[in-house]
Amino acid sequence: MDTSIIGKPTGAWKVTVERGPVSTFAAAVGDTNPIYRDRHVAQAAGFKDLPAPPTFTFAAGFWGAFAEDQPEDPTGGTNPMHSVMGALHAQGALVLHGEQEFTYHRTPVVGDVLLGEGEVMDVYEKDTDAASMTFIVIRTVWTDAESGAPVVTEQFNLIARLRK
Repeated sequence: MDTSIIGKPTGAWKVTVERGPVSTFAAAVGDTNPIYRDRHVAQAAGFKDLPAPPTFTFAAGFWGAFAEDQPEDPTGGTNPMHSVMGALHAQGALVLHGEQEFTYHRTPVVGDVLLGEGEVMDVYEKDTDAASMTFIVIRTVWTDAESGAPVVTEQFNLIARLRK
């Protein structure tokens, strides 16, 4: 197990929260609440614009991340999580998305520009009679690009299960 990746970056993103992706994400997760589609409803609920649905930041790097706005890749082009999980997958491991948690410092809304930075927090193994499992814990902190204040902190585990 390669614990040298603990503390290494997994990426950096600059994302503009946009109305289309917020509404599309809400629809994709089956949330029909008009707060994600109607600015007047969102404002009546106390938001300055449409709020992003819960868990939106996990997918945010795929929406509203314009190439010309992106920060320099802190991984040097090699995400350590991908390297470890890729090597285990090549040996036949089943890679699974495990536990995930979100801490909201405030709700992101349409118009926000967010900066995200990911980091490997932990790597550990657990063995059973049938398999070895490698766990990688990743934390991504999303901050407001203007103020630097934290917006959302997310943490998730990837698990590689390799049969013995």
